[in-house]
Amino acid sequence: MVRASTVEAHLPASGLDILRDLRKMKKRQLYYQVLNFAMIVSSAPMIWKGLIVLTGSESPIVVVLSGSMEPAFHRGDLLFLPNFRQDPIRAGEIVVFKVEGPDIPIVHRVIKVREKDNGDIKFLTKGDNNGVDDRGLYKEGQNWLKKKDVVGRARGFLPYVGMVTIIMKDYPKFKYALLAVLGAYVLLKRES
Repeated sequence: MVRASTVEAHLPASGLDILRDLRKMKKRQLYYQVLNFAMIVSSAPMIWKGLIVLTGSESPIVVVLSGSMEPAFHRGDLLFLPNFRQDPIRAGEIVVFKVEGPDIPIVHRVIKVREKDNGDIKFLTKGDNNGVDDRGLYKEGQNWLKKKDVVGRARGFLPYVGMVTIIMKDYPKFKYALLAVLGAYVLLKRES
């Protein structure tokens, strides 16, 4: 025979149950849980800043948001982007760049490079799945990108891992629900 308390333990907690559990906690235990939650939340920016320092890129990880680079990369792929500025940019290399206007990194392939005698380098990009080069994406009057426009260079990727980011961007209510569930879990998790 199954006891009622065992069955109740496996049911999802409602908002009232969560509040009742919070009231039952000792103050010291509640403070501990709040500090634990704060530590988890604050560790993400610290890890991000550490990756920026290690990779030399202002955006060490990006998610591919469109299908412009298919078949090389698909929507939702997570790219790793070191950006060591002393390395020369070459045709065929996949770079992530930003242009004036939208603050969205663009992942495309370098198709042409122009080097001057003084060491100045300009280059042109294009998405593998696009019919034309990216001059239409650059600011008005700009025909070439410079090294300063590069955020990073694709050196590795994880397929479809970034779909969570795309879903949270497309469905903001899902993002808030996920954060609420994670926050409640951390606050109510009991140490054994």
